[in-house]
Amino acid sequence: MSTTQDQLSADLAMGTVMLKVGDMKNMSGYYQKALGLEVVSESAQGVGLGRQGLELVHLSEGKGLNLPGRGEAGLFHTALLFDTQADLAATVLSAAQFDGSLFTGSSDHLVSEAFYFNDPEGNGIELYFDRPRDTWKWTGDTIAMDTIHLDPNDYLNKHLSEQAVSELRTTRAGIGHVHLQVGDVPMAEKFYVDTLGFAKTTSFHGQALFVSAGGYHHHMAMNVWNSRGAGPRKDTLGLGEVLITVPNADEVGALADRLKVAGVASHHTGAELRFEDPWRNQLRVAVG
Repeated sequence: MSTTQDQLSADLAMGTVMLKVGDMKNMSGYYQKALGLEVVSESAQGVGLGRQGLELVHLSEGKGLNLPGRGEAGLFHTALLFDTQADLAATVLSAAQFDGSLFTGSSDHLVSEAFYFNDPEGNGIELYFDRPRDTWKWTGDTIAMDTIHLDPNDYLNKHLSEQAVSELRTTRAGIGHVHLQVGDVPMAEKFYVDTLGFAKTTSFHGQALFVSAGGYHHHMAMNVWNSRGAGPRKDTLGLGEVLITVPNADEVGALADRLKVAGVASHHTGAELRFEDPWRNQLRVAVG
């Protein structure tokens, strides 16, 4: 049985997702114009985009790199979480009006309402709103989630407001979760649950795993829907790095110890830890 020493903090949060991009102008334009993000940092190497000064997505120059194949490990989607259904609806409308061909679907997941898009280089994006936690259904340590049809036009008609549209760029959003493509679900569980210290919240028939800290429905997920059997990633466009923030340096140190015991190489600066999962997805855990 795991102890609190083996588990990630309940105060964990998902931080910036870094993407390596081939066309910086096109990709930066998409995240600003379609998703209502603003430039919060800029350098010769890349641009940070977010809301209310909080960097959500960092685009880094990936010149000379190829797009990943559909069946390779890497990013499935970055999920942006909104405070209200009106804020979500305003961003969905903006993304659909910018380029409706990049819309890939929408679903009621019981715990949340979600809309899916791809950015111009094929990186998945989820825009979602959480239903109140007291409506989530748990059976022991397993949360009830489903994929139920959610009509986007009905949703916009019900929740869109002129105020939300006018305040698109100024309302809050955060990285709610990050969903990865991996090659093997049991291996993902061994790494993300047994070693990192996430709690498993649900799984789907050996095809997908959902994990969290602090009783959230999921901070991360891993699936093999496109990528079963995938090996370690090559250096490609797409996912560069996922940031996870924890409350203090002791949490970082405890994780460093767990990685060492498990034989996982890491670089520990004292306040920050960098390492890879079994598919070479880059992870960074820092005090936030």
